[in-house]
Amino acid sequence: MSHISTGVEYALHCMLYLTEPPHGVRDASVRDLADLQGVPVDYVAKLFTKLHKAGLVIATEGAKGGFALARPPSQISVLDVVDAIDGDKPIFECREIRARCAVFDEDPPPWATSGVCAIHAVMRNAEKRMREALAGDCLADLAARVVAKAPRGYGPQVVRWLDERTSNKRVARSEQD
Repeated sequence: MSHISTGVEYALHCMLYLTEPPHGVRDASVRDLADLQGVPVDYVAKLFTKLHKAGLVIATEGAKGGFALARPPSQISVLDVVDAIDGDKPIFECREIRARCAVFDEDPPPWATSGVCAIHAVMRNAEKRMREALAGDCLADLAARVVAKAPRGYGPQVVRWLDERTSNKRVARSEQD
């Protein structure tokens, strides 16, 4: 079982599509972002509820209506997204196993249980470093990596795909009126 959920991965992908042209769009609907990635709309909607509550995205109105980033991509860290989706949960929970050693006859000596457990200390240090690493990378960094890796036409292709969906929705609405 992974510590960081799949929801974080999908949320980050969705947010990458909102990093503005030429590689993303200013805003997009949850439905379009879900369809773009082949995931259920309800699932992406739940992610965006959490992202909105954390102040990472804002709801937009109008014909295109949907969500946009609440801050510039350079001001949204990967840790912000992890905390928004998964919460600020520890990677390790010490069970104080050291106090239950059979040789202690249910009466552990103070030297065995005083202070932070050595294992817990290692895990806290690992968590601290992981959080520092996640805080050190932002959405703009991720977007730059995607741009560097993807073929030149990928970003504009995604933008066209999203724009066409919005245009088709407008046409469908005007035909209903």
